[in-house]
Amino acid sequence: MLRQVMKNIKPVFPYARALSSKGPLIDLSVDNDGVAVMTMQRLPVNSLNLDLLQELSKSLDEVAKNKTKALILTSASPSTFSAGLDIMEMYKPDIKRAELFWTTLQDVWIKLFGSNFITAAAINGHAPAGGCLLSMSCEYRVMVSGKYTIGLNETALGIVAPRWFMDTMRNTISQRETEFALTTGRMFTVDEALKVGLIDETAADKEDAIKKCKGFIKKFDRIPSLARGVTKQGIRAEPIKWLQDNREADTNVFLGFLKNPKVQESLEIYIQAMKARSANK
Repeated sequence: MLRQVMKNIKPVFPYARALSSKGPLIDLSVDNDGVAVMTMQRLPVNSLNLDLLQELSKSLDEVAKNKTKALILTSASPSTFSAGLDIMEMYKPDIKRAELFWTTLQDVWIKLFGSNFITAAAINGHAPAGGCLLSMSCEYRVMVSGKYTIGLNETALGIVAPRWFMDTMRNTISQRETEFALTTGRMFTVDEALKVGLIDETAADKEDAIKKCKGFIKKFDRIPSLARGVTKQGIRAEPIKWLQDNREADTNVFLGFLKNPKVQESLEIYIQAMKARSANK
């Protein structure tokens, strides 16, 4: 049964981990218009390990502290926005580190989803699971055209997406589309994502995606920033409050999941399959 489940992972979750990382994990720059571009650069696939999440959290603090007008989140990878959570943070974990890993992910989501500044994602490649979560946490999404996919595919892996993942998708697309996508572990093509509103525009390349994100940001030039920010936070307040009130319980569910022997067996099978595929390349 477990082996059959793992066979189903390849087409819906093509990336599991980053093999190596050199240099800073985040590049943060601000242009003359006060627009910050935050580039994830844990190559090759920006899998979200504790280190990258901590740098994302610090960078979001910096953007907020400097009262930056807007943020565009993107990737240094030529084919992947983010492959989602790093599987090696969950395989035979040190529980203390795993707890910090999950609470840092919670922090990143609260800071990004609940920010008062304008946010947009220039999605220049695949964005499964946690990659999709990051992009949906932004207000606007532009995805580069190509054979890329995006979605919360946890169910296809035998995992139940946390409520705040569900809330984020429900904030982005309709209740019905969210239910269907989550229960089937659906990964959307670029065209499919555009059709249901999971993304807002398509782009020819990363540069074009960033340009279109800036076009979205410019729409607010004549809107008082305080009123805009408070309105956004009011609309998003309920799911944020739920997580803030239930952070410990949510973390315990995650840690309980990691302690499950069947889950660890599944992760072992998956990692061995990844190693075998790498060896055959």
